Amino acid sequence: MSRFWKPGTEKPRLVEDEEGGVLFFAASQSSSSSSGYGYASLEKQRQRLPVYKYRTAILYLVETHATTVVVGETGSGKTTQIPQQYLMKRVQYLKEAGWAEGGRMIACTQPRRLAVQSVAARVSEEMGVRLGEEVGYTIRFEDITNPELTRIKFLTDGVLLREMMDDPLLSKYSVIMVDEAHERSLSTDILLGLLKKIQRRRPELRLVISSATIEAKSMASFFTARRHGRNDEEHGPKKEPAILSVEGRGFNVEISYVEEPVSDYIRAAVSTVISINDGEPMGDILVFLTGQDDIDAAIQLLTEDSDSRKKGLIVLPLYSGLTRADQDLVFTPTPRGKRKVIISTNIAETSLTLEGVVYVVDCGFSKQVFYNPVADIENLVVAPISRASARQRAGRAGRVRPGKCYRLYTEEYFMNEMPADGIPEMQRANLVSCVIQLKALGIDNILGFDWPSSPSPESLIRALEVLYSLGVIDDDVKLTSPTGFQVAEIPLDPMLSKMILASNDYGCSEEIITIAAVLSVQSIWFSVRGAQKESDEAKLRFAAAEGDHVTFLNVYKGFIGSGKSSNWCHKNHVNFHAMKKVEEIRQQLRRVAQRLGIALKSCEGDTQVVRKAITAGFFANACRLEAFSHNGMYKTMRGSQEVYIHPSSVLFRVNPKWIIFHSIVSTDRQYMRNVISIDPSWLREAAPQFYQQQTINPRPL
Repeated sequence: MSRFWKPGTEKPRLVEDEEGGVLFFAASQSSSSSSGYGYASLEKQRQRLPVYKYRTAILYLVETHATTVVVGETGSGKTTQIPQQYLMKRVQYLKEAGWAEGGRMIACTQPRRLAVQSVAARVSEEMGVRLGEEVGYTIRFEDITNPELTRIKFLTDGVLLREMMDDPLLSKYSVIMVDEAHERSLSTDILLGLLKKIQRRRPELRLVISSATIEAKSMASFFTARRHGRNDEEHGPKKEPAILSVEGRGFNVEISYVEEPVSDYIRAAVSTVISINDGEPMGDILVFLTGQDDIDAAIQLLTEDSDSRKKGLIVLPLYSGLTRADQDLVFTPTPRGKRKVIISTNIAETSLTLEGVVYVVDCGFSKQVFYNPVADIENLVVAPISRASARQRAGRAGRVRPGKCYRLYTEEYFMNEMPADGIPEMQRANLVSCVIQLKALGIDNILGFDWPSSPSPESLIRALEVLYSLGVIDDDVKLTSPTGFQVAEIPLDPMLSKMILASNDYGCSEEIITIAAVLSVQSIWFSVRGAQKESDEAKLRFAAAEGDHVTFLNVYKGFIGSGKSSNWCHKNHVNFHAMKKVEEIRQQLRRVAQRLGIALKSCEGDTQVVRKAITAGFFANACRLEAFSHNGMYKTMRGSQEVYIHPSSVLFRVNPKWIIFHSIVSTDRQYMRNVISIDPSWLREAAPQFYQQQTINPRPL
């Protein structure tokens, strides 16, 4: 009898089903990521890594140069080996020179939370220490370090940026390694610009910039110090960055394309998995899809029946919203006679090494953020990947033996239409969070900041305008006190942070913190193909006339009332893992709120004050239903963009006259997600500078 996992519920224990079928590991069977590396001794594994033979050269370059750029394929060992090799070397002969005085550490940043956790677990095991002691990690809302013991710390770029608010020169670190720099996330680019400034004040700080596909010369050029006066390199490290290239250890990968474009890449991916299982030798399969919804849909297609063609498959999701235990499952060894199918977002593109993967299925898309500063709309869209990303994905297939990559797009499209490189997030994202971080670090000349890739002036100006209307910066473009500094301290988008601060005035902080926690996860719902009616009916049980935010409060109340039951979640089409994450984030935010002096109070069901607090943070996202609109068309108050309520909202088809949205997703239309109805007078109350009286004067519809 096959056992199946339903998305949103706890997974059953793995059983050795002699009759075949799709099997799953138990969520409680957490395993170290190291198990993905096979059964040989750790030391032998390390010696097989390509970076091993460069260890002396790397140590020499890091000692003699202020900045070292290391170019190496994923799987070369650069992420796990460079920090610990350098630490061990220094412990041996540099301690006497003061390098380890004051408990200084080595930091290694990653753009993704999962990579931070898995790499830290791997390095702690290699060094034979307990995770959280000599080797630890920090991600948003989770700190597994010991200030007295930790010497190597893995953390996200964003967390290191937040550490600068308390320690602007990052004085507790002697070496900082920025890994996967080619991903060019917003936080990575800000970090690189700030580290360049810090090096001028701390010439002893060593930087290692590491990536798989980075343009080494351009990055080295960025970190080349401007010469002022005499050259004092004889008294310190060389200012000219060093470049070292480390080859990967990949095998040949055979690439296959579709003959004609596919209309449904989810079904095409699933059918490709089945074909591989039918006709190819054993080896794990890695499928790249765009997000949690796609992944859940693909899992449903693979597990909706016990087709004999699917026997022996162990299907595992991989995306950032999963719990740590579920993320660890992808690293566990595949049982003999079985085949693991890992269905992932682009999180598995570079940051992780999945040793057992022999086959890759690439849909050719990923979810990307694009911001239009003129319309003031940030879209999360499914967009084509670049050729650089496609090569990275294909490279996942050649780790243990020659592999195969099945691209669900044509060769002509790859050669002639797919962009060569991705656009840095700095040039396509809303910069509100970026600007407030720089302001909190005392950087006043935002337009003159030294960026690896300069953002558009329009985006920076729009960000300053929004922060001014939020009361975060004043007429002199300085952070206001206390609001500006408080908003900067809360580890959320400034609009969410302002919403939490406003909840103190309205006496609804408990409800608003819950809403902020829900909005910090991808989705608290899970959908099942072919069961949309049941899903909609389940959502109606919690639906609030005021909108999605109040609906979230009803779901959270039901979850807590059930004793945080996974069965309750499954019955109500609620994602159990997402709700556990909501509870974790909520507790963290309550502690932050208390530290800022916010009284933890409940409004006892007064949804009007809840909506007023939301308006105080998200007034810039207000929309009005168009007069005589028969298709539910709204127009944004800023930019007059045509937008529609997303079908997943409880207000879909209800169409209140005035609403506020949390985000926009683009498909065939611009759809608003997480929508709540408001009174237009609240907009003037929340942001008189942002809205003129006449622009929101109610008129009959």
